[in-house]
Amino acid sequence: MLNKFLKLLACIIGVELIGSISGFFAGDIPTIYAQLNKPFLAPPGNIVGPIWIVLYALIGLALFLVLDSKEARNKTRAYLLFAIQLILNFIWSIIFFGGSHFWIASFISLLLLISIIFSVREFRNISTGAVICFVPYLIWIIYATYLSFGLAFLN
Repeated sequence: MLNKFLKLLACIIGVELIGSISGFFAGDIPTIYAQLNKPFLAPPGNIVGPIWIVLYALIGLALFLVLDSKEARNKTRAYLLFAIQLILNFIWSIIFFGGSHFWIASFISLLLLISIIFSVREFRNISTGAVICFVPYLIWIIYATYLSFGLAFLN
């Protein structure tokens, strides 16, 4: 039981840490975001960070549920898709905020969205809980992709 809890903790903390490192390399995100011309329905900057904390916890929980699943099916594709979406997630902030490459980051966001859809499709056969954890993430990335392209267009 303790081993399972430690695995869960490692998954959540690991994903949260990846998000934090990305934010560190992206620079002063709140200041940069405040200076941008924003599209319709852009959120206030002060709610984005807390949303990501929750989303990263859910992403880590999804990873744990896939790892812990007793499903006999080969999980290699699920792990690969999980890694791809996490890498795309990691580099988006760095490219968008750190490099001000708004259009490149927007296309990365689109690739991230696609990789999340494929992850959900793969998780469906392994863990319903992992799929449920990814639904808010999927919804947020649909919205974030709209924002990314909107910000690229306006800036």
